[in-house]
Amino acid sequence: MKTDSAFGVSTQLKFSERVSDGIKKARALVAAVKLIADPNKLDQVFTIADDIATPEVLDSILSEIAKTASGKRAIEERRRVGAFDLTALAALPNGTLGHAFASHMLKNKLDPSALPNRPSSTPREFLQAHLYETHDIWHVATGFEADVAGELGLQAFYFAQLPVRLAPALLGGGLFNTMLFAWSDRDRRMRAIVRGWLLGRRARALFGVTWGELWSTPLAEVQRTLRIEIDAVDGVLGSFDTPEQ
Repeated sequence: MKTDSAFGVSTQLKFSERVSDGIKKARALVAAVKLIADPNKLDQVFTIADDIATPEVLDSILSEIAKTASGKRAIEERRRVGAFDLTALAALPNGTLGHAFASHMLKNKLDPSALPNRPSSTPREFLQAHLYETHDIWHVATGFEADVAGELGLQAFYFAQLPVRLAPALLGGGLFNTMLFAWSDRDRRMRAIVRGWLLGRRARALFGVTWGELWSTPLAEVQRTLRIEIDAVDGVLGSFDTPEQ
């Protein structure tokens, strides 16, 4: 009887897990459809990110990150960006990372508080929290704007650096959006994707960078240190441009 009871509980738990997994996948699919129709729906990005972030997926990403000394240290120390004041960052000298970041946020009317404020008491929690809170810093560091093409370019950069499943999901959705609603913007978006991939492959790992210590550092110096070689990659892309007839 005890064995039958234990078997029954185990079966119920497995069934519950399958149902929960199915609901998450369905919710992610609905969010993806909404995002294809309107790539600016940030809430749908969070829904997809949370629903595909199973413990197994997060552990596989952490395992890859920990293969480098800097990644392993970042996971162990779990250092956050910390609180910042956009007004104070905007007052930093022109050309610094902090000033460029504040300009990016203010120009695009982006509110840092709109991003999920996640805990980071475990490596899994830190992984998600760190990627969320540094997203717009990566925009600035890589030179990608906050429009659709820029987002696709940054997702390609993510995909080149990290084994994250959200990046190809968003890239696929962005290409579907291009096909259905923005065909005239196809060249610009594809160029951004290729640019992001090349930049990401050439650059040092950005995950775990202690950005809060670099606000006063010139952006050009930050990019040079991290090997974000925008001019070099743009030169490569330019060599493939078709001359005007």
